[in-house]
Amino acid sequence: MWDEAFPSFLIGLREGLEAGLIVSILVATLVRFDQKGRLPQVWTGVAAAVAVSLSFGAVLTFTAANLSGHAQEAFGGVLSLIAVGFVTAMVFWMRRSARTLSAEIKEKVQASLAMGAGALVLTSFLAVAREGLETSLFLWTNVRTAGESTGPLIGAAVGLVLAAGLCWGLYRRALKMNLTRFFTITGAGLIVIAAGVLGYGLRDLQESGLVGGGTSYAFDLSGHLDASSWYATLVQGTLNLTVTMTALQVVGYVAYLCIVMTLFVEGVRGGKAAPAASAAAEAKAENASGAKAENASGTEKESEKPAEPARSGRPRWVLPAALVAVPAVVAGAVIAVSDGKKDSSSTVAVSEGECGKGFTTPLPGQQVFQMHNTGDKVSEVYLVNPGSGAVYGEIEGLAPGTTRALTATIGSGDYAWRCVPTGGKSVISAAVHVTGGAEVKAVKPVAEDDLKGPLDSYKDYVNKGLATLMTQTQKLQADVHAGDLATAKADWLTAHLQYASLGAAYGTFADLDGKINGRADGLADKTQDKDFTGFLRLEYGLWHDQSAADLTPVADDLAQNVAKLVHDFPGQDFDPRDLPLRAHEILENTLQFELTGDTDMGSGTNLATTQANLAGTQELLTVLRPLLDERDPQVLTRVNAGMKRVGDLVAAAHKPEGWTSLDKLPADARRGLNGATGQLLEDLAPIPALLEIRKAA
Repeated sequence: MWDEAFPSFLIGLREGLEAGLIVSILVATLVRFDQKGRLPQVWTGVAAAVAVSLSFGAVLTFTAANLSGHAQEAFGGVLSLIAVGFVTAMVFWMRRSARTLSAEIKEKVQASLAMGAGALVLTSFLAVAREGLETSLFLWTNVRTAGESTGPLIGAAVGLVLAAGLCWGLYRRALKMNLTRFFTITGAGLIVIAAGVLGYGLRDLQESGLVGGGTSYAFDLSGHLDASSWYATLVQGTLNLTVTMTALQVVGYVAYLCIVMTLFVEGVRGGKAAPAASAAAEAKAENASGAKAENASGTEKESEKPAEPARSGRPRWVLPAALVAVPAVVAGAVIAVSDGKKDSSSTVAVSEGECGKGFTTPLPGQQVFQMHNTGDKVSEVYLVNPGSGAVYGEIEGLAPGTTRALTATIGSGDYAWRCVPTGGKSVISAAVHVTGGAEVKAVKPVAEDDLKGPLDSYKDYVNKGLATLMTQTQKLQADVHAGDLATAKADWLTAHLQYASLGAAYGTFADLDGKINGRADGLADKTQDKDFTGFLRLEYGLWHDQSAADLTPVADDLAQNVAKLVHDFPGQDFDPRDLPLRAHEILENTLQFELTGDTDMGSGTNLATTQANLAGTQELLTVLRPLLDERDPQVLTRVNAGMKRVGDLVAAAHKPEGWTSLDKLPADARRGLNGATGQLLEDLAPIPALLEIRKAA
């Protein structure tokens, strides 16, 4: 957790120390002028600044929660860039102001004492609020980067507590500290961290589609480094450097680091070259004021004390109370409005006669609609654009008398409900028009005819592949009959990989798939069971030194079943709904069986089979591409990048002497491959939903 906590710890420590020093100077100055009775005004301003900072964090959190996926990426990316700008400005400001900070704050306090209570509250508020807002923004960015980890929050809390302790020690003169050196070292560290935040923010903008170059990688070390290893996690958590980065990320990171660090270092050198006399005079002034601040008995001359301001008729507590209450009310309003959007939605009726009854114009943002089936038939429910038919949300199989929640993000545009009862006619509700929201992307509906072209192309691919497979299995059969088992091993791999590349058709091969490529799992006698047949049975025999006589009937059965499949497939039904599903399921099976070694019967070629499964998935994506590009081109951008990552990792296991078996693959490489495949599955997951055939009637 420390890797994710350290950046927030550093920002908490530094910002906390800055704010703490300002408060210490304010308090010391009031003590010096024998104005202890005005200390509550300082703490009121501090409390107001803390309330504003927390409110700012709440606004960021709840705003992001109500945005769509792409909008969240854009929102986070923009705020990351703003956070980098704030932190950079803060680092340079403190470098310039550290030596004169005390004198400036004291001057402001003296002016405030002459003006009244409100001025002192405002002085302390403004002095602390800047640090608090910067901390909130930078911490929010770090928390978003870390996902569900609590590391950034813990790191920031530890940093703030430590900063408070240091400030107390400095104020009580119990601790000596070279603040100029402290702010120089931490400033350099924050510049490095900010460079990583900049790179992360640029990647967010690329994933949102606002900035291009999302697939132009400067480097991809996933084939050599395990992204889940402790060292990779440490570097990613502290510096936001990952094993795979785009060219824009690298250029932004390097340019920022070179330019800003150079300016920072030059500024530090310039500061050290200041005349010694000036530094000595400044130190003398600080020591004098510090000594006076220690004098709690108030030995200052009466002439040095500022005149007590005349009291106005307004109660003293009005302005402090307002400054504390207003930010709290604002934060509460933001939370209430956000929660209200989710909880205030009314029940919407679903039936042939009442589709959309109770539906009123919703507010923009994320909404939860309670859909209640008042009819007597199971119904499909869609929230649609009545003009284009594009779908914003859906519920499948809503039974009579039941209520289910439908969550959708509402933006500017027209909305209506479409109810499709089983066996009944489609019914569209009255449309409503929403204004004031952001643009929300809807899913363009897919009809069965839309999938006909891709399905025909894929069936043609499978037919040609099966013809090749039959030739290969006949060659394999001949090898076994001739007793040439060494050649049979090579021909077995060729034929098996050909079959694996036809993965999307598994559902239509029916019982023949189990006979051609079935596993021994679930059979009573496992590998010795008489029903264990096909490629994996032949693999077991070839790599367990069974004789040609023992393997001849196995090879004959395999060739016979493949020939039957070639004959039957053109007449088999292939549900077009299965086509988008297979885009995800092929690699899901790969992760479950091939990458666990479950299907390795001795050849050690599971990674070769994985490569063939990738080829089958790529063929599916090729025929589905026109439909996907119409609906969400970013999906294929992410998927293609993931396919390349996994493909490169698999190819690295293919050596001149043959394929590396899973049990001999280095642990880091195996973890990296599993992680990349898991991420690819997440990228593939939206495809079935995007290309789902929705009921029209």
